[in-house]
Amino acid sequence: MDQDLESLDRAQLIAEIIRLRTGIRAHRDSSGHDLCWHHPQLWGLLPEPIPGPIAVPEWPQFLRGCVKYRESLDRERPDAERITAEHQG
Repeated sequence: MDQDLESLDRAQLIAEIIRLRTGIRAHRDSSGHDLCWHHPQLWGLLPEPIPGPIAVPEWPQFLRGCVKYRESLDRERPDAERITAEHQG
């Protein structure tokens, strides 16, 4: 799957690493409601196309997943600032 890397020279590999790190940092540095979104920009950093069909949980399962994710933030980032801003999208 990653054979394309074998044909890149050192400068091209460094450029690829920088491009990937930039994308990862943009995702990592998201905050607030941006943490909850579908992220095709991050997946688009890969050379292969994003697969078309996706499976979307029904609302009850989706909301339980959101609650689990938010609970994990309480465990893993108890020091994170808490905001009350509503989503504006």
